[in-house]
Amino acid sequence: MQDPASAIEIAASRIRPYVRETLLEYSPFFSQEARAQVFMKLENLQHTGSFKVRGAFNKLKSLSPEQLARGCVVASSGNHGAAMAYAMAALGAEGIIFVPEGTSETKVDAIRRLGGRIEFHVNDALETERHARSFAEREGMLYVSPYNDAEVVAGQGTIGLELSTQQESIDVVFVSVGGGGLISGIAAYLKSRFQQVRVVGCLPQNSPVMAKSVEAGRILDMETQPTLSDGTAGGIEAEAITFGLCERLVDEYVLVSEEEIKAAMRLFMNSHHMLLEGAAGVTLAGLLKKRGAFNGLNQVAVICGANISLDTLRTVL
Repeated sequence: MQDPASAIEIAASRIRPYVRETLLEYSPFFSQEARAQVFMKLENLQHTGSFKVRGAFNKLKSLSPEQLARGCVVASSGNHGAAMAYAMAALGAEGIIFVPEGTSETKVDAIRRLGGRIEFHVNDALETERHARSFAEREGMLYVSPYNDAEVVAGQGTIGLELSTQQESIDVVFVSVGGGGLISGIAAYLKSRFQQVRVVGCLPQNSPVMAKSVEAGRILDMETQPTLSDGTAGGIEAEAITFGLCERLVDEYVLVSEEEIKAAMRLFMNSHHMLLEGAAGVTLAGLLKKRGAFNGLNQVAVICGANISLDTLRTVL
């Protein structure tokens, strides 16, 4: 992504009519736990219950009418699909959303309610992405990756732009990591505005693909285990642009267990009285795991989504 800050500023102008500027809320409870000033960026209150609408709208608004008329193909474990369904409906576009078998029923239902046309593929996120991309090529349609797309990354980066206007000084930001689109965009903007900011990527131990890939110096094709953080689960496309961005912009990675994710989610729901999904729980679990490491500093946790089924919620509580 060339001149990331400028691309993100353009994205913010494009998507302003369609997305919310979400609250940055001070957290007395997590501040006490982390021995710092902790703020929550509440993307769980975003349209469709996830930050993903930012990248979806920026991608679609960057297209010409002719490109948009070709139709879109999407691969998603849920949130990207819902965001694209919402954005396509708002902009009068059509498309197909491929989801892996076993995707959360809550997220599938949300896509359908938003008008999305769903097709199921194998029970593997990366294989579903590969299938969707090849389908789009065969049919002459436009494939929109959940992370491997410069316009999508720039859209997610508008969170960083908002943070820079909401908080004078940010020392540490904690962000969950799957394919890397969210953390890449946020880090690209914040590092252009706050020289001292430290970016911490948070991943479930059961699906640590980006962290292990950066450690290895190449994108790994590795098996992962089921995780409460279904929004960050699965593999990464070969030659994904986010790999290089994560290598360059993310300062460290923290891996958390399923029990740590559950505990962090319970603490947030009890102290902030809001829903969050597993991927957001990963961020908070990472923040808690690093407690004491950044004493007294201004820390931000990106609460990336709220889309959790009642059945899954019961296992957390």
